[in-house]
Formats: sequence, structure tokens, C-alpha cells
Amino acid sequence: MSDFFHHGDLVAVLTTQPLDRLLDYKAPEGGCHLGAFVEVPLGPRKVLGVIWGPGVGDYDRAKIRPVFRVLDVAPMREEMRSFLTRAAEYTLTPLSAMLRLGTRSPGLGDPPAMRKIYRLGAAEPDRMTKARQKVLTVLRDYGGLSFTLRELAEMADVGTSVIKGLVGQNAILEQEAPRDSPYPALDPDYGGKTLSPDQTAGAEALRAALRSDAYGTTLLKGVTGSGKTEVYLEAVAECLRMGRQALVLLPEIALSGEFITRVEARFGMRPAEWHSGVTMTERRRCWRMVGQGDAQLVVGARSALFLPYQNLGLIVVDEEHDTSYKQEDGVLYNARDMAVLRAAINGAQVVLASATPSLESWANVEAGKYQRITLTSRFGAAVMPTMTAIDMRVENIPNNTWISPTLRNAMRDRIGRGEQSLIFLNRRGYAPITICRACGHQIGCAQCDARMVEHRFLKRLMCHQCGETTPLPTVCPKCEAADRLSAVGPGVERMGEEVETLFPDARIAVLSSDLYGSARAMKAHIAEIAEGGADIIIGTQLVAKGHNFPLLTLVGVIDADLGLQGSDLRAAERTFQLMRQVAGRAGRAQTPGEAMLQTYQPEHPVIRAILAGDEESFWAAEAAERKAAGVPPYGRMAGIILSSPNVQDVFDLGADMARRDGPLRQIGAQVFGPAPAPIARVRGRHRVRLLVKADKAAPLQKALAQWAGQFRLPTNLRLSIDIDPQSFY
Repeated sequence: MSDFFHHGDLVAVLTTQPLDRLLDYKAPEGGCHLGAFVEVPLGPRKVLGVIWGPGVGDYDRAKIRPVFRVLDVAPMREEMRSFLTRAAEYTLTPLSAMLRLGTRSPGLGDPPAMRKIYRLGAAEPDRMTKARQKVLTVLRDYGGLSFTLRELAEMADVGTSVIKGLVGQNAILEQEAPRDSPYPALDPDYGGKTLSPDQTAGAEALRAALRSDAYGTTLLKGVTGSGKTEVYLEAVAECLRMGRQALVLLPEIALSGEFITRVEARFGMRPAEWHSGVTMTERRRCWRMVGQGDAQLVVGARSALFLPYQNLGLIVVDEEHDTSYKQEDGVLYNARDMAVLRAAINGAQVVLASATPSLESWANVEAGKYQRITLTSRFGAAVMPTMTAIDMRVENIPNNTWISPTLRNAMRDRIGRGEQSLIFLNRRGYAPITICRACGHQIGCAQCDARMVEHRFLKRLMCHQCGETTPLPTVCPKCEAADRLSAVGPGVERMGEEVETLFPDARIAVLSSDLYGSARAMKAHIAEIAEGGADIIIGTQLVAKGHNFPLLTLVGVIDADLGLQGSDLRAAERTFQLMRQVAGRAGRAQTPGEAMLQTYQPEHPVIRAILAGDEESFWAAEAAERKAAGVPPYGRMAGIILSSPNVQDVFDLGADMARRDGPLRQIGAQVFGPAPAPIARVRGRHRVRLLVKADKAAPLQKALAQWAGQFRLPTNLRLSIDIDPQSFY
């Protein structure tokens, strides 16, 4: 097949519109290349598309319209088209939706032009006003980035005249610049650090893998604070020396500020950034420069995987176990798995970095599919914190409070010594399970292996896997204690009130991603706390990630058990990872840290493995359990979520789907449900879920497509299929 189409040739165009097929057009004057980004007429509108191949021409040629114009950007490479196609097939997503992920750049079709940009100048203004201060703060916060007049005015929340006034004083520089300029060259030999012996060995192994010029995946494992970042930045340096592009994926925008500073210190310049916190102008520039090969390193969120790299040689997935790599709305994909797919197509290397890897990655190492590098020692003076369990069954604690006397005394000690304590809530994403506060028993479902969830307004317990319900018991089914059953888990606000009552003079900071208006506000608050701006920090998952609090020496985990046996198959794994990650926040400077886990089940194998720090035995036990149950990574799963404003419609369709499961039975798959989703209503839509379980080798996608294809959906009903679900909400 020729890569070039001449004027008048029929071409097949994939558009970003929700259509289930390619559309035929005539090639424009001057012709077009395979993969060219084009604008085509569709009804009365002009839409974005990509030349996907030769046209079929199976209807009247006279009615076929010509391509409107070819955009002035590098054509989509063959490997990118292959990646989008295979990702669409794997996730059962329409190809047009995948293309939308690959073209999320504003103003793609705009011609290159000059524009005025504004950046920080050297002079101080003659007088400082509140508005002027806001503008200069934004420019300093963004470390010398340039902005258009409108962007800067919006971000500082001031009028444009304030900025013009600062230009007149040389406090801001106004320059003419091309709309999309190349990123400054990074120097791989600029700021290399002296590495420890095991870091040096790890870096050398990664360099050797890169020099092979072939696909491979390496799990880079090391305790929190062991210097994984330095090791994979050496791999980035090697990739740059080879003239290839590198991508570092981070799980949270909140982490990117500190990380960008480290990259700049290592390579002498800032990399390209791609996440929701950068301006539209920067996104457009990043997308174009990546396609031209004028951006050597991109640091970004999961969607940076869909940028049009010219020569991708390395993908680093930092904190690879993190659940935020799974996109939970729109296109349901896991960025870690897609990174491996993308690298395999590009002949690139993948580094999966984590202190607490996912069981999937551990199993791939065991099976010989991935290499493994382990960093054993903590960097510098820091040592791992000591870990202890507080047995809540013997603590004297009033019914509606959560902090045990033992933990309270430890916190009081820290305040006295001018050190920080962190109260960690194992909360987000877990439904309230019911636990006996006398013996620690969690009420399970008689029909399947999930825990029952309390639905207070119904006065019933419900299983979110199979739909079974029972009345709320008044005594514990195991120890028969009366009035000791409670739904576990306070929220951060409730926890804040309790801490204030116990420590009225302490400075308390509540950290939860829901409480911030912007990523920048969150970054600023975290930096302030790290410098000693609080005595007690209260937080959820957010604090487990990457942040460095030098004064933090005590971590208290309020509900270590929560999620040990949820209806989520990864519950034990997540608890293990979180506890290890959170404990790793303590004692990162000179002072040794301590982590205390409040638990009703101190003898539980997961809690014992956490306290002993014995990861290998935890993974082996968890793997054996999953293998026996035939669930991922030793089996395959898919979640089906049905949603509609009409509750009857979703249950009727769910029941019908469970009955007519012929295509799934043919491949030996089982269907569970329908059951109300744990979050049974979202934005006025009722949600019902089914779960499909199959053998590892079963052709699941094909069977799911046949099965779902049998049903006609009412207008208002949506069906989404989640391959390898990570959350079961």
C-alpha cells in the first residue's frame, strides 16, 4: 500500500466523532500522506480526522466530498495507529474515542504564528500592590514559564493593565515568540549525583537494556527513600544520549512540582509537561514538539501516553501500583498496561518503579516476563521506621471516637519534641463494612466471599458482588457481643474535630484532594506543611504518595483493617501497599520514625506481613489465594456497569443480560450479579453492575462484544465495559 494519496484518490478517514466506521473522502489538491491530520466536512460541520488508509468506494463516487484541508503537523506514525487500534480492541472502546485521546491538543489546526509572551524580568517594581504581587507570584511559582497576556491575567486573577504596568517597569519581559517553540535541549551529563553501589548497579542494568534497542520491561523496586528516582533518571539520561524520547508518568499532579525541580537539577533545563495543570498554550506546544522530535522528555499524567512521539525509547511509570493510573470514566484504560503495549510496539523499554509493586507486576517478574532490580538500602542517614500494631480489642476507647489512648500518648510526645505526626485514614473508595469492636469480626456474605456493606437508610446489609441482602444484626454473629457492631471509618472532617478536641493547642492540617480548588493550591499547602507549618497532619491516600515531610516522625493509621476483605479482590494488596507507603513517610531525615497501626485483627496475615516488613511472603500468599480463586492476575475479569435515571430499566436489563449469557458460557466464563453498584446513584443515575470472570487464556473481549451486542438499549441507558476493573464501586 502506498503511503501517499494523489489528488482525487479515495481515502478512508477516522474522525473523532462517535461513529462506528471509517468515512470515505477524496484526497485534496496536493495529495496527502497516510496518517495525515485533516479537517473533513461532516454534514454541515468541519471535523478533525486522520487518513487511515485507502477508501472503499462502495457507493456513488459523485457524492464523495473532498478532504477540506491537511493540517500543518507531523502525520500520525504507523506505530501510533497500531497502538490506538490495539488499545481500542483490548478495552472494547470505539476507535474514534481512542483518537480523541490522541488529539487532545487545542488549536491543532491553527497555522504557526508569532505572539507576545510574558515572563519574569530582573527588576523590582517601584511600588508593590496586591495585584502586582499576585502576577509576580504566579510567574515565580511556575519557575520561569512564559504565558500569553490573557493566560497570565486569568491565572493571577487581575486585569491586563496590571501586567502592562509591570512590563513598563521591566519587572516583566514582553517578547515576540513563535506560537510553538522547541523545548531547550536537556544535557544528560549535567547534574549526575554520586550513586550508592546498588543504585549504580541498577542504573547500569537499565542502561544496558536501553542499548539493546529492543522492547523490555523492568520492575525497579526499592523501599521508600532508597533513591529509585535517581536510578531511573540515569536511564532517561541514556535514552537522551541515544537521541530517543523519554516519558515519565506520575500518578498525581500534586507530585509534579517537586519532581520537575529534580529533573531540572539533573538535566539543566525543564522538561515538557503534560497534565491538567498546564495552560492550553503549553499543551498545544507540547503536542506539536513531541511530534516533531523537539521535546526530548515529557513528564505527565496518564494521558501523556497518547502523545505523538517521534522516537519513543523509554517509558517510566513511577509508583506503578497507584490506582490513579486507571482511568475510571470515558475510555476505561490502565496506563501501566498501555505503557507496556506502547513500548512493545515501539521497541522501547519500560521501567515500573515502586516501593510496593502491584501483584500483576510481581507475577510478571515471577513468570520471567519482566526483569527486576531491587534497591535494598535507604539513601543517606534515613532508616526505615519501626512498625507496631495497636490491638484495638484491648484499648479502652469510647464508641464514637477513633484515636486509641496509646496513639494519643505517642502524638503528645511528638508535639512536645517539636516533631510532626500524621493521622492516616484508609478511606477513599471503600464502602463502610460492618465490624465488631469486641472481636474484630467483619460480617461477610453467605452466598459469596465478599463483605456485606451497610445501607443505613434500608436498615439492611447488602453484598455488592451478588446482590444478597440481610437485616442489620444487633449482636455479633461470631462472639455474640451486643451493641458493639459499627460501620467502620470516619471521614477526614470528623477526624479533624476529634484531634482538635484532644489537642486544642496543636496546629492541625487536613489534607484531602477534595478540599483544594486547584493543583497549585494543594502543592503550596503541602510545601508549607513540609517546612513545619503544622504539628498534626490528617490525610487520606493523597499523603501516601511521594511527598517528603522531613519533620514527620510518627504515622498513626486509624483503620488498618478497612479494606482487608472488601468486595474488591485487591483489598489486601492495597492495604499492604498503603501501610508500607504511609509508614515510609516517617523518619526520612535524621530522626528515626515510627508507624502505629490500629487494628482489630493483629494476627491477620496481611497485618503481620506489614509489621515484619516481609514482602516476599505476603506476595507469595496473596498470589496463591488469587490463583486458587482464578482471579487476576491468574484469571480474567470484566465489570459491566449499567446506568439510567430509571432504576427499573437498569435492573431489568441487568437480569436479562445475566440470563442470556450464551456467548460467555461458550468460553467457560461466569457472570455474577446484577447487584447495585456500591455507589448506587451518581448524578441522578441509578447504577447496577455485573462481574464476568474467565480463565486467563479465554478470548474474553470477543465474547463480551457478542454478548453485549444482543441487547438494544433504551435511549437513556448507558452500558460500559471495564476490562480488568481496578475499583468495584
